[in-house]
Amino acid sequence: MSPINRQILHIAIPSIISNITVPLLGLVDVTIVGHLGSASYIGAIAVGGMLFNMIYWIFGFLRMGTGGLTAQAYGQHNTQEGTRILLRSLSVSLLLALALLVLQYPIRLIAFMLIDASPEVQELATRYFHICIWGAPATLGLYSFTGWFIGMQNSRYPMYIAITQNIVNIAASLFFVFVLHMKVEGVALGTLIAQYAGVIMAYLLCISHYHPFRQQVQRMQLFERNAMKRFFLVNRDIFLRTLCLVAVTVFFTSTGATYGDVVLAVNTLLMQLFTLFSYIMDGFAYAGEALSGKYTGSNDKIRLHQTVRNLFGWGSAMALLFTLTYLWGGQDFLQLLTNDTEVIAASGTYLLWTVAIPFCGFSAFILDGICIGITSTRIMLKSMATASALFFGVYFLCSGSWGNHALWMAFLVYLAVRGLMQGYLLRNKI
Repeated sequence: MSPINRQILHIAIPSIISNITVPLLGLVDVTIVGHLGSASYIGAIAVGGMLFNMIYWIFGFLRMGTGGLTAQAYGQHNTQEGTRILLRSLSVSLLLALALLVLQYPIRLIAFMLIDASPEVQELATRYFHICIWGAPATLGLYSFTGWFIGMQNSRYPMYIAITQNIVNIAASLFFVFVLHMKVEGVALGTLIAQYAGVIMAYLLCISHYHPFRQQVQRMQLFERNAMKRFFLVNRDIFLRTLCLVAVTVFFTSTGATYGDVVLAVNTLLMQLFTLFSYIMDGFAYAGEALSGKYTGSNDKIRLHQTVRNLFGWGSAMALLFTLTYLWGGQDFLQLLTNDTEVIAASGTYLLWTVAIPFCGFSAFILDGICIGITSTRIMLKSMATASALFFGVYFLCSGSWGNHALWMAFLVYLAVRGLMQGYLLRNKI
C-alpha cells in the first residue's frame, strides 16, 4: 500500500468508528426509557434528542473550520499558530455555549411551537431539555478539540473519546434510572455527565500529548486581527452552508409526512441507508480535510494531487460496494429495522432511488473534506446553495405527477450537483 493510502486509512478508520458511535448515545437513551412502561418517555427523548441534534448541527463549523486551519498550520510546522487556533476555537465555542444557556428558555419555547407533541411528551421533553442544555459548553468545546485533533493528523483521540462517552453514558443512565428511579431526568443526567467526561478526556489528552505547545503561545498574538478575521470568514461560510443542509433535511422529512404515515416510515427507513453510507464517507472526508490541509500548508502540490486522486479511488470503491450491497441486500436490511409488512412492501417502490445514492453522493463528501482542508469554504457554500435551490426546484416542478418519487429524485440531484459543482470550482485550486 502506498504511503498516501496508509495515511488516508490511518485517519479514516478511527473517524469511521467515531462516527458510528455517535448515534449510540441517542440509541442508549431510547432503549433505557423504552423499558419504563410509557410511550411518552420515548417521545420525550425523541423530541429532546432531535432538538439538540438541530442545535448542535448548526455549530458544526467549530469542528470543520478548526480542522482545516489546524491542518494547514501543521503542514507549515507552525506549532504556535496551531495552538492559537485551538484556543481561539475554544473561546468562540465557550461564548456560543454561554449564549445557548442564557437563551435556553426562548429557544425551548420556539422549538415547541414548531414541534407538534402531546402535553405529556412536551412536559417530559422540557425536563430533558433544561438538564441537557447545560452540556452545551462541553459539547461545543469537544467540537473544537475534535477538529484540532484531526487537523493534527490524529483521529485516534476522537475515537477514544467517543467510546468513553458511550461507556459513561450507559453506566450513568442505568444508575440514575434503575437505581435512583429518576426516569427522564436520569437519562438526561447520564447524557450530561457523558458530555463532560468527553471534554475532560479531550483536555487531558491534549495537555499530556501536546504539552510543549502551551509554552510557545504568545498571548498578544492569540486574538490577532487578521487571524481572527480568517477564522470567522471560514466558519461563516461553513455555518451558512450548514443552514442550507438543514433546510433540505427538514423539508425532506416534513414533506414526506404529507404523503401519509406509511410513506413517512418508508422515507425514514430508507434514509438510514444514506446515513450508514455517510458515516463511512465522512471518515474519508476527514482524511481529505487533514491531509489536504497539511499539504496545502507545506505547499506540496504533488502529494496534494496524489491525496485527491487516492481519495477518489477509495470513494469510488466504497460507492461500488454500497451500491451492490443495497441492490442485493437493501430489502433484507429494512426487514431488520421493521416487521411492518405494509412499510416493507411500500419501500420496494422507492428502494432503487437509494441504490443510486452512493454514486451520486460520494464525490460531495470527498470534496467537502478537501475544501475544508484547503480552506476554500466559499466553494462549499456556493455548491451547497446551488444544489439546495435545485433540490427545491426539481421537487416543486415534478411533485404534481411524481409525488414522493419527486422528493427522492430531487435529493439525488442535490447530492450530485454538490459534487459536480465543487469539482468544477476546485479545478484551479488544487
